[in-house]
Parts: sequence; C-alpha cells; structure tokens
Amino acid sequence: MYPFSFTKASDTQDALNAGRRGGRYIAGGTTLVDLMRETVERPEALVDISALPLREVTVTERGGLRIGALVTMAETAAHPKVRTTFPVISEALELSASAQLRNMATLGGNIMQRTRCTYFRDVTAACNKREPGSGCAAREGFNRSHAILGTSDACVATHPSDVAVAFAALEARVHLLGPDGQRQVPFADFLLRPGNTPQHEQALNQGELITAVEIPALPRPLKSGYLKVRDRQSYEFALTSAAVALHIRGGVIREAKVAAGGVGTVPWKLPAVEEALIGERPSDRLWAEAAAHAGDGARPLQHNRFKVELLKRTVERQLRIVGGTK
Repeated sequence: MYPFSFTKASDTQDALNAGRRGGRYIAGGTTLVDLMRETVERPEALVDISALPLREVTVTERGGLRIGALVTMAETAAHPKVRTTFPVISEALELSASAQLRNMATLGGNIMQRTRCTYFRDVTAACNKREPGSGCAAREGFNRSHAILGTSDACVATHPSDVAVAFAALEARVHLLGPDGQRQVPFADFLLRPGNTPQHEQALNQGELITAVEIPALPRPLKSGYLKVRDRQSYEFALTSAAVALHIRGGVIREAKVAAGGVGTVPWKLPAVEEALIGERPSDRLWAEAAAHAGDGARPLQHNRFKVELLKRTVERQLRIVGGTK
C-alpha cells in the first residue's frame, strides 16, 4: 500500500472542499481499501465521509423511494419500505457479498465498486482500465466470467454489483452534489460502458459526491424479484442474474422492467424483453419468447459462450417466478 493522507469530513461542505482538491471519498471502504492493498488504487488522499447526514430512506412525494448514499447494504435490505415496495432491491442486496460486508458497505460505495476482473487486479497484467493503452489481457486470456454485452476492444470486464442491476431495471436516478451544486443522473447514464476509455467508469465530475439513489414511483400492484446464478451459493459474483419487475392488471402486463447482471460491462437493461412482455397475458410461452431476446447483441468470448444461453434461461426463470406461473 502506498502512503496517503487521511482526513475526516465534519460536514458536507468540508467533504466537497477536500474532494475539489483531489481527495477520494471513503465510507465503508470495503472495496477501495482492498484495491489499495493490492496497489491497484493509489490515492494520495482519502476523505472519510461516514459522518455526513446521508443515512435515511424516505418515501418521495410521488411514492418512490430515496435511499441515502451512506445507508449500509444491510440496512437498505432490511428497511420495511424497501422490502414491501421494491423487494427486488432487498433480494439483490441479500445475495451480495457476506453478512459482515453488508453490515459495513454503503449503498453509494456498492454502485461505485470496480470490476472483479482478475487481470484488472493483477498489476503485472495488461489492463486498459487500470493503465490506459496497455491492452486487455482478458480478451485472449481466461475469460469465463467476463462480459458478453457492452464490450469493446479495450475492455470486457463485468460490473460486479447486484443491486445496480435492480436499480437499472427500475430506472433509478443518482443524486449528486459537487462544487457546482446538485444534479441528478439517470442510472442508465451513471455507469459508463468502456468504449475506448474504460478507465472512466462513472459520470462523475471532480469532487462530486453521491448523496442518494432515487427509485421512481411505479404503478401498483408491482411484483419484483432478483435471481442470481453463480458457481456457489455464497460469497460469489454472478455468472448471470436477472432483476424483474412486473405490473399486471386485469390479467395483462401493463409495465415490465427487466435488467441483467454478470453479463455486461454495466448492468444491462433488456428493452427487447420488456417490449415483448407489455400488453401480453402471462404464460409459459410468453416468458420463453420474451427471454429469447435477452442475448440480443451478445459478443461472447472463447470461454464464456455458455453465458448467452444461460442468460436467456435466467431471465425466463425469473419471469416465471415474478409473473406467478412457476
């Protein structure tokens, strides 16, 4: 670990001033500290923001939810409003990491976490995300766990967050505060695809701070859930996952929100699947036909071709579960 300075922000303005000077924000620190130990991350200054008043879960005027950036994963998952209104969020969080990490890690830190690509974390390997222009060892290496959607010649690493998949499906917004004031960014635009600049992973300006994630109000009744497929049933990242939310009224699907994880360089929204569902009546045939679109545009690598079919099956299974025809 390289030397760094450490300060504790007493209030929001204190944090912004330190961020403007190049300080990196830290709260739970469960990802950043690991990367610093591995010398993948080498910040010169850390700013502890754990004392800031960003720890509330509130219902918005229109009936959505606003979750403070410093609410822990465990607190978010257990919150009654989250569990009853958007169970897909609770399920995604409870299938993440370990109980110890969920008690420590914050929601803002979770969506900011960096890839678990082994080549990114191996400082001797070529990685454009870690060292722009060095190449991508994963493309010709062992790439079983890597992305099949949203990839580029520069990067094929997956985004590791589970709850980010739920946020993508629900079309959440990220609230930011920076030197130039407040702004909101649609979740679909907050996490960036690699393109030719994989080192740029979030749509954040210098010194900006995540203050909350807001989930919009969606029609009721709304049924939702999260399915995660992995090599083992605990403390493992997804090979594929599916976040599904359905509004069914009068026996017809009126709204459908679907996203996938473990397969994209960012949490991957599945608009073709959604379009195939809206206006239709739930049935086993419908789930299969809609899920067949989940792999549209996939570009598998040598060792992860199985993910195309696995993704379709994951989405189909979760549609059956949430749609009530399992």
